[in-house]
Amino acid sequence: MTRRETPSIVEQEAEILAHEAHPGEQYVLRLRAPDVASQARPGQFVHLRCGPCLPLRRPLSIQRTDPREGWIELLYKRVGAGTAALAEQPVGGRLPLLGPIGVPFRPDPRRPRVLLLGGGVGIPPMIFAAQWLRGRTPWKPLALLGSEVPFPFTPRPSRSSVSGLDGTRAAMPLLEDWGIPSRLASRAGLPGCHAGYVTELAERWIAARGHAEDTQILACGPHAMLKAVAALACRHGLPCQVSLEEFMACAVGGCAGCVVRVETPLGPAMQRVCVDGPVFDARAVFGPCA
Repeated sequence: MTRRETPSIVEQEAEILAHEAHPGEQYVLRLRAPDVASQARPGQFVHLRCGPCLPLRRPLSIQRTDPREGWIELLYKRVGAGTAALAEQPVGGRLPLLGPIGVPFRPDPRRPRVLLLGGGVGIPPMIFAAQWLRGRTPWKPLALLGSEVPFPFTPRPSRSSVSGLDGTRAAMPLLEDWGIPSRLASRAGLPGCHAGYVTELAERWIAARGHAEDTQILACGPHAMLKAVAALACRHGLPCQVSLEEFMACAVGGCAGCVVRVETPLGPAMQRVCVDGPVFDARAVFGPCA
């Protein structure tokens, strides 16, 4: 999907259908937003007003959609005044939002094995990508998810065998129910998880398979994680797309408050994460392979 093909941004008053609290001050928010649900693609986000007294909206990645029932789902962590206000919003309330915003992931069908790497609040786009790839030809996704706080779901032992990863059994139930293998990583000593980073799991999986010509990477998470993912992709000659996380004010390209330096065919340029991204080629952001 090119930038010209991205869906139009709409504004809606979204009804809160469910709002669940999880350990680590994480919340899963389900909103009735049929126009967004019908158009959104993995990697895109919404710009949500978190409370009536907060003039600035907050950007939140989309975790799941149901176009038929008209809802979207968001995962967020309570970290500041905006998300603190959002955490207090009751079921049945309404929140104005803009969306879907941004350039989505564009997986290459010539590489059907899609390695989905998500860290922390970068997990939602990976779940949405898994949902979108689910059951579609020719895709064969594998999700590797990491967190330094308890996951916003109860992990369970995986029922699927994954090359090089059978020593790590903790998986995300939703993905397993979809038939998509997953593994979890954490340095917080969470049971069944790999005691390290998702990039370490990715290295083990690639090494066990012995070839990577059919593989590509989609990733979202903290900057340090994405830099490590870009290096991993370079080492193995894999195409890699990353979804960047930046502070945003307008989120529609007007304020240029979220610009990042990106390498383009015409040389370096400052591009807006909100509308020129949030998804970029990893090499454009982190530089070519050494």
